[in-house]
Amino acid sequence: MTDIDQSPKTLPDDGPDERVLRPDTVVAPPERAQGDPGGLTTGAAALAVPEYADTAETALTYESGVAPKARSQWAYARIRFFRHRLAVASLIVLILISLVGIFADRLAPYGYDEINLFDIDSPPTLEGKHWFGTDQLGRDYLSRVIYGIRTSLWVAVFVAFLSTFIGTVIGSVAGYYGGLIDNLLMRFTDLVLTLPGLAVLLTAAAFLGSGDPLKVGIILALLFWTGIARIVRGVFLSVREKEYVEAAKASGAGDSRIMFRHMLPNSLGPIIVNTTLIIAAAILVEAALSFLGFGIQPPNAALGKLIADGQGEGFELWWLVTFPGLTIVVIALAINFIGDGLRDALDPTQRRVRA
Repeated sequence: MTDIDQSPKTLPDDGPDERVLRPDTVVAPPERAQGDPGGLTTGAAALAVPEYADTAETALTYESGVAPKARSQWAYARIRFFRHRLAVASLIVLILISLVGIFADRLAPYGYDEINLFDIDSPPTLEGKHWFGTDQLGRDYLSRVIYGIRTSLWVAVFVAFLSTFIGTVIGSVAGYYGGLIDNLLMRFTDLVLTLPGLAVLLTAAAFLGSGDPLKVGIILALLFWTGIARIVRGVFLSVREKEYVEAAKASGAGDSRIMFRHMLPNSLGPIIVNTTLIIAAAILVEAALSFLGFGIQPPNAALGKLIADGQGEGFELWWLVTFPGLTIVVIALAINFIGDGLRDALDPTQRRVRA
C-alpha cells in the first residue's frame, strides 16, 4: 500500500492576498460565507451589519462612510410635516403674524391710542401710512390691529398651555389608575362638558371681573381642558398595557415616573395636535367675549373689542370691522391647517401626504 503524504503543503507565493486588509476595512467577498448573513467580512472577524446590506454596492456604501442613518419617530414626523405644503405655508404665516404682534411697539406706525382729530374716519389709504384707515377719533387702525394681535395671541397661547396641563394631568391619572378614580374624574369631566359654555363664561366674567387678559385666559382655560382630558385618558388606557410599562413596573419604578417618564412621551402626538386646535378655538371665543363686552377691555387691545367698536358704524366705516375680522380668520385658519399637518405627521399609519 502506498503511503499518503500528509505533510502540509505550501502554496506558491503569488503576492499578498487582496482580500486581507486592515481590521477596520469592510470588504465584500465573491461568495457569501456561511453564517454571515450580510456577506461582509473583515480581516479580523465578521461585522454585524443590517439585513438589507447584502450587496457589494451596499458594502461600498458602508466602506465610504455614507451608510444610511437610523431616524427616530420624531425625525420621520418632521419630514412628513414639511411635506405638507399647506401646513408649512400656514406655519410661516403664523410666525410672521406672531412676530408682528410681538414687536408691535417697533412695527406699528402709530401708538395704540394716538388721536388725530384732523384725520377722522379716513378710509384705507397710503397717505400717512393709514393702510387700514382710521376710526372715529382719528386713531390709526393698522396700529390698533397690530396691538390687538399681540394681546389675542398671548391669551390664546396661555389658554392652550394651561388647559393642556390641566387636562393632561387629569386624563393621565384617570387612564393610569382606572377604577374608582377614573369614574370620579370622568364624571366630573362630563359634568363640566354639560354646562353651557357661553353662559358660564359670561357669568364668570361678570363675577370675577373682565378686562384683564390674565383673568380672561384663566376663565377660558377652566372650560377648555375637558376635551384634552378625555383624549389623554383614552391614550393612557391603551398605553398602560404595553410591554415597556410592565417592564417599568417590574423594575420598581413609581407610578409618577411611569406616567410622566414612560407613558406621557409616547402620548404626545394627540396632545400636541389638540393643543394647536385649542389655540384657534381660544382666539375665536376670546373675540366673541370681547365683542359682547365681557372680554378684554380698554386700555388693553383686543381684536374682538375692535370689531365691537366698529360694528355700530355699519357699511359706512366697513374697514373698522373688516380688517380685525380678517385677521382673526387668517390666524384661526393657519392654526387649523398646522394642526391638520401635525395630525398627519404624528400618525404612524399615515403614508399619503394630503397637501
